[in-house]
Amino acid sequence: AEWSSSPFQQLSGVTQTCATKAVGWDNVAYFCYPFTVEMFYTQEDEGVFPYSLPQWPVLYFEVLSLDFWQRYRVEGYGSLVLPTSPGVHMLTIPTWRPVGLGPVAEMRRFFIGGSPELEDLTYIRIPSTFKGKRLSRFGFRTETTGSVTFRLCCLQQSRAFLENSALRQRMQSVLDRLGGFSQQSSVYSVLEAFQRARRRMQEARESLPQDLISTSASAL
Repeated sequence: AEWSSSPFQQLSGVTQTCATKAVGWDNVAYFCYPFTVEMFYTQEDEGVFPYSLPQWPVLYFEVLSLDFWQRYRVEGYGSLVLPTSPGVHMLTIPTWRPVGLGPVAEMRRFFIGGSPELEDLTYIRIPSTFKGKRLSRFGFRTETTGSVTFRLCCLQQSRAFLENSALRQRMQSVLDRLGGFSQQSSVYSVLEAFQRARRRMQEARESLPQDLISTSASAL
């Protein structure tokens, strides 16, 4: 409820079909599929204690395969919690798929295609219909299948950041003004001290006898 998005924001999508190539012992597909998601976080109860940390958005994904005979198979499911810090992140997420009971289901998958699928992708983590305290997956058979690597470029904007930067800029301008004032005052104090010393020298010169001044001048 704390996260929202624009009504025109597309929150789901399908990548293109990509052929795999052998890299060592693995078959790797380089999708290079770009996507952009904008999410807005609104904290309603700021005065509630203890403060609850926000649950970060989760990205659910499903991997399908398509063979020469146009048969689809589910190769894996996975989920990714979006990074909480801005910057570039490379995350590799392992995947798994449901396994049917007995060898007949796997033979049907191999020869005919098709396999057990999840009706609700939120079952990858916590189902949206779950309301208890403990989630049991006892009896749910799965097997690991591979991994998917995501390259995420995260950008965060906050009004608090703007307020802090404006405050720092305002404080910097105040310090600059104070520094300028202190610089001017130091220059003024030096000039005043020079003027006072000059007046004292003139007064001391005028108080000396004239014959002493003329003798010293001729000696020079």
